[in-house]
Amino acid sequence: MALKITVIGTGYLGATHAAAMAELGFEVLGLDVVPEKIEMLQRGEVPIYEPGLEELLRKHVAGIEGASGRLRFTMDWAEVAEFGDVHFVCVNTPQKHGEYACDMSYVDAAFTSLAPHLKGPALVVGKSTVPVGSADRLARTLAGLAPAGEDAELAWNPEFLREGFAVKDTLHPDRIVAGVRSERAEKLLREVYATPLADGTPFVVTDFPTAELVKTSANSFLATKISFINAMAEMCEASDGDVAKLAEAIGYDDRIGKKFLRAGIGFGGGCLPKDIRAFMARAGELGADQALTFLREIDSINMRQRGQMVELTRQALGGGSFLGKRVAVLGATFKPDSDDVRDSPALNVAGQIHLQGGQVTVYDPKGMVNARRLFPTLGYADSAIEAVQGADVVLHLTEWSEFRELDPAVLGEAVSRRLVLDGRNALDPAVWRAAGWTYRAMGRPTA
Repeated sequence: MALKITVIGTGYLGATHAAAMAELGFEVLGLDVVPEKIEMLQRGEVPIYEPGLEELLRKHVAGIEGASGRLRFTMDWAEVAEFGDVHFVCVNTPQKHGEYACDMSYVDAAFTSLAPHLKGPALVVGKSTVPVGSADRLARTLAGLAPAGEDAELAWNPEFLREGFAVKDTLHPDRIVAGVRSERAEKLLREVYATPLADGTPFVVTDFPTAELVKTSANSFLATKISFINAMAEMCEASDGDVAKLAEAIGYDDRIGKKFLRAGIGFGGGCLPKDIRAFMARAGELGADQALTFLREIDSINMRQRGQMVELTRQALGGGSFLGKRVAVLGATFKPDSDDVRDSPALNVAGQIHLQGGQVTVYDPKGMVNARRLFPTLGYADSAIEAVQGADVVLHLTEWSEFRELDPAVLGEAVSRRLVLDGRNALDPAVWRAAGWTYRAMGRPTA
């Protein structure tokens, strides 16, 4: 008989996973404790922008005309327990207020709510990013609270979604990691992921701690690479070097590679910053804090980039006050192809300049609603051309393809001064300079 799958938590990760499981042919039941979220999903709408996700939902949600009907949603824990053979836990693990550590309250609540309803054999699969050691504790909680006892088994299967590519990353993952304690758990996960496995996706079987460490290790390595090239940008600023050429040269070394070597205002979002901080906090709890002290400097370099962008802007405008200066900001989200403004470097820079007296106008293709909610005192425009109207300086802070395709000559007619500062090193300096602009980017004083 075909497996039935439930997904607990229907935020960014859960909604994507539920839709993808339905696409792979499974009957899926999603659960959330927020009624408004369930109502949206039942209409085939998503609370976040993610390319391809809404289309995938509408293809499978029961009750939508022409849909497969394989995907339904509920708020009933008993219904979830009765329905599913495999239960994926996809709830949020934010940073604790005032601490580096991870807030496990949503994960703990999911397990204590589901377990008492598990009367027969079931596999509960954790996908949330958690501190190492959590799975072992949660396995004991599960076995202790479930009427099925040891037959209510745990596996850990970390997610590796990139915002903007989440649907692709779920349907065609570059690897699947399965932290398991039994052949049965491994067999069930292989059955769930049979389609990508048949397409050649590697399947890595580990113990619980290793599976938990994979996600935080991957994020820490990525953060290190980004902060490394940003540190090199600081060196280039000090020595009149060109960080873009430097990155190109070292990127040809296949031990290093070209990816994530574009210097700029650093990383943000809801995952990378909080994950590396939670990793440091957990290392301290385990008595291994010295192993991860380098991550403190990685975090520091990353946060420093934002202030340096503000200072670069100040210097470009003559070195004085921002008072009376009109500043256009292209970009509000922490990365392109997303509407996520959590810990956005772009909005942080815009906010700092605004607080120092600048008249800031922001435009972003998808992040305007969320940006207005977070920074209501900033100015907002409905297009790039409207944002730059009368601007003394234009800041490019999120690398949307729309911004790379802008015509500098057309924009030049709208500004009061043709000065562009590229906080993402993604625009073509030659094209902008040919249109009469002064082009400046971090780590490229003489480019």
